[in-house]
Amino acid sequence: MIDLYTAPTPNGHKVTVTLDEMGVDYNLIAVDLGQNEQKQPEFLQRNPNGRIPVIVDRDNDDFAVFESGAIMLYLAEKYNKLRPADMKERSQMMQWLMFQMSAVGPMMGQANVFYRYFPEKIQPAIDRYQNESRRLFEVLDRRLSESTYLAGENFGLADIANWCWVRTWDWSGVSPEGLTHLQRWLDQVGERPACKSGVTKPERIKDPDELVKHARNMVQR
Repeated sequence: MIDLYTAPTPNGHKVTVTLDEMGVDYNLIAVDLGQNEQKQPEFLQRNPNGRIPVIVDRDNDDFAVFESGAIMLYLAEKYNKLRPADMKERSQMMQWLMFQMSAVGPMMGQANVFYRYFPEKIQPAIDRYQNESRRLFEVLDRRLSESTYLAGENFGLADIANWCWVRTWDWSGVSPEGLTHLQRWLDQVGERPACKSGVTKPERIKDPDELVKHARNMVQR
């Protein structure tokens, strides 16, 4: 059994979508980021960096795995799902998964901070991260003009990771307008039942003003 410690963020949703796609039963433990639960000693034993998500594999001596991409790869290996058999396709999957982790996530995350959360509007910082996020959308669009999914013709981990972030484009203030291949992919992936279910877990704050206040508290900490 997998215990998943998480919160309703794109990185958290990467793991809930992955587990739902695999059809794996798991225990979902919601972590209240506004209350700094991820900084408590018990949590830090699982992830020294104090971030969600984290899994604990109860079937493997309570082995803890942190970092969303590392969790996704661990699950793919454990259950032998969403793991291409072909070496080239597996490499493509890894490349686009790393692209999300090194580029899409950090740039959109910073766009969120300066566009939504930071109390002072620093326009050069907003422009910097929104423009870079848009450039990354264009990279994805070019790739998706060549294949149905990011690693080829089969849906996989790279699609989950990037989709969980790109789908939140409006919150980052970065439009995918004119990127027809990216928009096609967003819609196609978004219609998958596991993707629909995965992004509802755990329940998120529904009031936008409360969400911004909650996020500002986390940024200031």
